[in-house]
Amino acid sequence: MALPEVAVVILNYNGRTYLQSFLPTVIASTYANLRIIIADNASTDDSLEFLKHTYPNIEILTHPVNEGFAGGYNWALKEVVSDYYVLLNSDVAVTPGWIEPIIELMESNPAVAACQPKMLSWRQPDMFEYAGACGGWIDPLGYPFSRGRVFDICEKDEGQYDAVIPIFWASGAAMFVKANIYHELGGLDASFFAHQEEIDLCWRMQLAGYHIMACPKSVVYHVGAGTLPRGGRKVYLNFRNNLVMLCKNLPRQEKAWKIPVRIGLDAISAWKGLLTGDVDFFKAIFWAHLAFLKRLITDYRRAHPSAKPLKQLDGVYHGSVVWQYFVNHKTGFREILGKKAG
Repeated sequence: MALPEVAVVILNYNGRTYLQSFLPTVIASTYANLRIIIADNASTDDSLEFLKHTYPNIEILTHPVNEGFAGGYNWALKEVVSDYYVLLNSDVAVTPGWIEPIIELMESNPAVAACQPKMLSWRQPDMFEYAGACGGWIDPLGYPFSRGRVFDICEKDEGQYDAVIPIFWASGAAMFVKANIYHELGGLDASFFAHQEEIDLCWRMQLAGYHIMACPKSVVYHVGAGTLPRGGRKVYLNFRNNLVMLCKNLPRQEKAWKIPVRIGLDAISAWKGLLTGDVDFFKAIFWAHLAFLKRLITDYRRAHPSAKPLKQLDGVYHGSVVWQYFVNHKTGFREILGKKAG
């Protein structure tokens, strides 16, 4: 039986240094039916010249405008016909056999739409990496966290999350997705530009009846924050996009109270930042709230037609991760979830 085709699509924006460092690890993948595609998002460095000279056989797609992570992948994947897509950041080093266990898992269950590997830190290989760790979860107010990472605290990998389990969201830094389902659901929400668009997509996948999985037998190493500078812009996108995501996907009765509560908690965080001298953090949240309110007025979206109570979906913690972390000072995933942690 022929292996399904897997297209690893690396979205590149001025990432020549990362391509030089990490593309060789992707090329060394042992999966037999593999395509490697670089989708260039209007880079202004010498990425394309480097690729054409060093890897003349690599497929390259180009786009005249930088549409961010979400829009960038949407235009690129319209050009790629394959059974599976792997959305892979340019700053990720992969292991030779990283593809096989995930494809085996996804092929065994038609209801699995997306999956992520175990994601460790490239700088500290025994530590989980911020952007997904070993599978994303969410709490009732929409705060994302991961098996191995809660807010800014990343755990050491000691095999504690090596079970294959359903999760709420798969990291966009190394996300396997069935191509037909990606297009069936309209892909990523391009209005997000970057940050939390993969959580929104995974949420919509679950509402459509699919499952998201973590497959720790597959291991990759992520540099992190390699393609978007930290600071005001990152904070703005995260806070705005999280509110938009809640508004899109929560049932009406939940978002009627959860969104005001979230705005209030965001405001507390913003004022705390301001009082400690972080003016940029305060301004970013302020502008994120304004952008969200403007979107509510000009582009109001009704609840998802298949919206379900959040607690009915996979990978949802039924308590408050904010309370556990900031009040009870619990910083580990297992410490917060107790016996339910996998």
